[in-house]
Formats: sequence, structure tokens, C-alpha cells
Amino acid sequence: MVSVIIINYNTFSITCACIASVIKHTIGVAYQIILVDNASPNDNADDFLIQFPSITLIKSPINGGFAKGNNLGIQHATGSHILLLNSDTVLQEDSITKAYKQYKALDGVGALSVRLIYPDGKLQHTARKFRSISHELLDVARPVLLLLPYKKRANLMMNQYFKGDYNTFTDWVSGAFMLFDKRILDKLPNNILDERFFMYGEDQLWCYQFHQLGYRNFYYADTEVIHLHAASTSKEKQLQLLKRFLELEIKIMEYRFGKGLYLSVFSLILKAKENFRYTVKRIALKVFGIQIR
Repeated sequence: MVSVIIINYNTFSITCACIASVIKHTIGVAYQIILVDNASPNDNADDFLIQFPSITLIKSPINGGFAKGNNLGIQHATGSHILLLNSDTVLQEDSITKAYKQYKALDGVGALSVRLIYPDGKLQHTARKFRSISHELLDVARPVLLLLPYKKRANLMMNQYFKGDYNTFTDWVSGAFMLFDKRILDKLPNNILDERFFMYGEDQLWCYQFHQLGYRNFYYADTEVIHLHAASTSKEKQLQLLKRFLELEIKIMEYRFGKGLYLSVFSLILKAKENFRYTVKRIALKVFGIQIR
């Protein structure tokens, strides 16, 4: 059985669409849906039970964030496998069964995610490498990378260099659709997912911790799920979040390597690169009214 954990915070209609798509398409594997409402001030959590009486509803007294909400849901999970599923995702086929069967067919897998797309069909780059100084320098030297054959370039860099068009092991995958064996939690501190981040960055952190335990994370391209991606967040706020992401990346690197020369050099390179990216995106939004992904 797969225990599907969905977190709701003030997105009643979007969350309902997600739940409905799971119920409609999931036919090949037993599952339960656990909905955790993170103390939404604008939603009446009990309304979910009116539309979906079969789900397990957990009403958190506080908004503890994404990680804490998922851990709260996992406490009520009876499945052998856990699927963390963002409330702003929509299944188009039996993606849960396909992902579960692929997971079971592999050995030593930590987290598995699938091909995620925007509503317009464009790919979301969700299979990534752990950051390093060499990786960031290679990213700056993009013209050189373009001389490499596609698969060699994709396997080396992942992220935007990878078209998401084949199955592959990768360093980390998106938490918007993250499937893993519940037994992995027994090997983690306090037997729960790390809660140090309130929101954003958790998926990379968890995948790194799975990696430390000896597991490999996997990107499964043979099924795709629509991910609205920040559906309730304005374009301006999404732009501001880039700075927050930069802070989280540095915190994760500090967790991996500690404080020292490596972290200092890495931070300088990353800040220069990401601040340039932020400036370009801000100009595009302010002057041309377009959002560069």
C-alpha cells in the first residue's frame, strides 16, 4: 500500500483537484490519502471530508511548515511506502502505480520522483546534482558544455541540461512527488524527515540524507504529472523567493561541508551567479512583463 500525504494551506480548490485526480487515476495499487491541513485560516478543513469522505483528515493546530506537516501525516500512514504529493499537482494517469512498480523493481533506491510539467506542458527541471564548486564553475562555462554530446552533458550536470526524457539515477529529486520506502525513516534521526527547514529546500536535504545512508535517488521519466508550481504565489513573490533559495543552498552546503574555505569559495561563486540571474529575471518581469523560468 502507498500512503499519499498531501498538505493543505489555504488552497482548498487546488487541493480538491489534486485529491480528485488521485482517486480517479489510481487503480493499480492499494492506497490511502492522508490530508494534513496546516491550520489554514481561510479554509474549513472539515469541508474536505464532505467531498472526499474516504480520506484521513489531520487538522494541525499550527502551521508547522512542509516538513512538520508531512511528518504529522506519516504518523497515520499504514502503507509500506510513502508518497509526498504537493497539493498543486494533478495526475493525468495512474502515475502512482507506475512509480510504485518502478520503485519496487529497483534496488537500493531512496527517493523516486517522476516527470513534472507545467500546465502548458513545459518540463520542470526536477532531477538535479548536488552542488559543488566544480559544478557551479561548469555551469558558468555553458558554451563549453554545449560541445559535449547530450547524454554526457545531461548526466554530468542534470537540471536544465537534462530534458527529462529518460530514466536515471540522480542526486536529488523534487519533493512535489516523492516516493520512498517507509522503512528508510527508521534509519533517520528521531525516525522522521528532517524538519530544520520550514518550507523549500527540504527535498534536497532529505535526498542528501538518503544518499548518506547509502541509497540512490531516481528520476522516472515514463509518467508525468502536472505541477502548478507556486500556484498561490504572485510572480513578484516568486522572484523574491530566489533570494530565499540562495540562502537555503548555502545552508545545505554548510550542512554538507561545514564552515571553512570550501564553503566560502562556493558561496562567492553561487552568489555572483544567482544575483546575476535574479537581475535578469527582474528586468524581464518589470520591463517586458514576462516571467523567465
